[in-house]
Amino acid sequence: MLFNLKREIVFFDIESTGLNVIRDRIVQIALIKYYPGKAEPKEMEMLVNPGIPIAEEAMAVHGITPDMLKNKPTFEQVAKTIFDFIGDADLAGYNSDRFDVPMLMQELYRCGFELNIENRKLIDVQKIFYRMEPRTLKAALKHYCNKELVDAHDALSDVRATIDVLEGQIKMYEDTDYIDGDGFITKTPIKNDIHAIADFLNDGSNLDVTQKLRSSPNGEVVFNFGKYIGRPVGQVMYEDRQYYHWIQDKEFSIQVKKLTTKLLNEYGDKIKKP
Repeated sequence: MLFNLKREIVFFDIESTGLNVIRDRIVQIALIKYYPGKAEPKEMEMLVNPGIPIAEEAMAVHGITPDMLKNKPTFEQVAKTIFDFIGDADLAGYNSDRFDVPMLMQELYRCGFELNIENRKLIDVQKIFYRMEPRTLKAALKHYCNKELVDAHDALSDVRATIDVLEGQIKMYEDTDYIDGDGFITKTPIKNDIHAIADFLNDGSNLDVTQKLRSSPNGEVVFNFGKYIGRPVGQVMYEDRQYYHWIQDKEFSIQVKKLTTKLLNEYGDKIKKP
């Protein structure tokens, strides 16, 4: 399928040492980049030496062992190549909003590269699937494409399967209706328009990829976790500096740390005005 793109989009998948997007490291990454008006995408795939142990549970899933990685480059050695390959493209994957995007952001940040997502469209194919047919990637491929998933949890195979699923979803849903969050029947936004799909999946309530902060109904940015859940971030950061420094020192994403700092400064500037 020739995706209707307004700009480049990179589908990608990560295999890692574990499930903690802050503490764990990438052991394999695969990326496929599509260009507006071009049928042929570019692919990139590599194994990465994480420099830390791989959890037994993770190895049981993806089958990548330390012996397979001992002569591979570290992420620091390939970070610029990955960062340049992505460029200004939008990002897509399967469960990418909760896992792949934040982990990649952290890995790149540690190497001096900031993957800013504020002006990018994010397509998490899993969200389409879970809203329409709550199942796994294997089931999604069978349901939408009538294909069997071969080499599951091999990053490149999973990326290709994810692309096939999105194509199948567009073909299945572009001429159908669905019931929206308010209970109204409306035309589906699942069509061959990447920006429309991204807007459909993003309700705007979560402001960071780890979902620690969200937008309240009145437009304030509030905490989505912990003892201050539901409280305005800027005000809390201003009144409880110890909590602010705790966030800065602990294993929160760089996005959360920057947002809390920004909101603290904005709140401080606001109350200082005469």
